[in-house]
Amino acid sequence: MATLVFFHAHPDDEAIATGGTMARVAAEGHRVVLVCATKGELGEVAPGFLTDGESLTDRRVEEVRAAAEILGAQRVDFLGYRDSGMEGEPTTKDPECFAMADVDEAAGRLAAILRDEDAEVLTVYDERGNYGHPDHVQVHRVGIRAAELAGTPRVYESTMNRDYIVELMKSRAGEMQDIADAPDPEEMDLGMPAEVITTTVDVSAYVGQKRAAMVAHASQIPEESFFLQLPPDAFTAAFGQEWFIRRGPERATVEDTLVPLD
Repeated sequence: MATLVFFHAHPDDEAIATGGTMARVAAEGHRVVLVCATKGELGEVAPGFLTDGESLTDRRVEEVRAAAEILGAQRVDFLGYRDSGMEGEPTTKDPECFAMADVDEAAGRLAAILRDEDAEVLTVYDERGNYGHPDHVQVHRVGIRAAELAGTPRVYESTMNRDYIVELMKSRAGEMQDIADAPDPEEMDLGMPAEVITTTVDVSAYVGQKRAAMVAHASQIPEESFFLQLPPDAFTAAFGQEWFIRRGPERATVEDTLVPLD
């Protein structure tokens, strides 16, 4: 049995980016640990969604724990930083926010979890943080440093196959036109090109759990969201694979799993 630590910026990121892989490796008998840098304090929430006296922070912690249970994670932890908000917002300069954290200090917090778990695998984000969010970019920096400090042997950058997603959106343009907030494939700037991706994990058997984990994050992924409005076959086409870039000398290796096979 291997232990895999999935490092994410905010609650709900885990469901969208690596939920299928988490569910798959958990089903295969491996230990899954989820670590969030923040509790997503600055997420947007619809008016009236929260109950009287309930904070968004409390709700998002509740949601991520529910999603983690659906995905088979056996531990959920937080690094204790504040959500930084989007690029250009004044909140990104908050000294308590994750984007402003000292990389070595934050990496030390994550490294302590990696050591405690004797983790064989850590996932972070690609160097662009998938789409440039300050907290996502910081996950990349902090995660790589934490793996160095803890001696974690396998590090994977969670990403999106930009070429595949753009072509998929174009091919299904007719289905997408009636879905609110459907992205324009010509304007999409997500993930990395297919040529740099080393690892494609087939999670088509776990899209039900992945979708259920998204539903658990109702404050951020409401029923009317683009993700949840996708027809089942389109959802499987979009989310039935998850992509990673393996760091280190094995970067060029073509793999279909994150789990060490040796």
